[in-house]
Amino acid sequence: MKLAEALIERAELKKRNGRLLSRIKANVLVQEGDEPAEDYAEMIAEYEDNMERLLELTQRVNKTNSKTPFDGSISIAEAIALRDSVKAKSLMYREIHEQSTITQFKYGYSKNEVKFVRCINVKELQNTIDRLSKEYREIDTKIQGLNWTAELL
Repeated sequence: MKLAEALIERAELKKRNGRLLSRIKANVLVQEGDEPAEDYAEMIAEYEDNMERLLELTQRVNKTNSKTPFDGSISIAEAIALRDSVKAKSLMYREIHEQSTITQFKYGYSKNEVKFVRCINVKELQNTIDRLSKEYREIDTKIQGLNWTAELL
């Protein structure tokens, strides 16, 4: 099994368990005299089985990510951490950019009452966002490619 296949199965198990939890919660309490639409005990058993498979897949994915080289110096696991860090920084800069381009009317004041002055160079900020976005895409693309070539350990 390829790493990407395991990741897809893991994501589906998480979604399935989320749906199971909703169904279980909908069937543990009914009006007196009514019967639950589904057997919550069967759904709990299915949830438990899914969790066993999810645990196995997660452990194998983590092992594979930690032992599979991303490039000459780091593993896929380290590349994922790097990608996540770049994404977090990019999101922070995007929020700053959004705040720095607020129009005066967002706050309901007229131009005569309150005047806003930018304290940051928006062009430099946009360049930083563009650089981080490119870095994120390059790392993520390489990770995705490796996911389809690496065998799950």
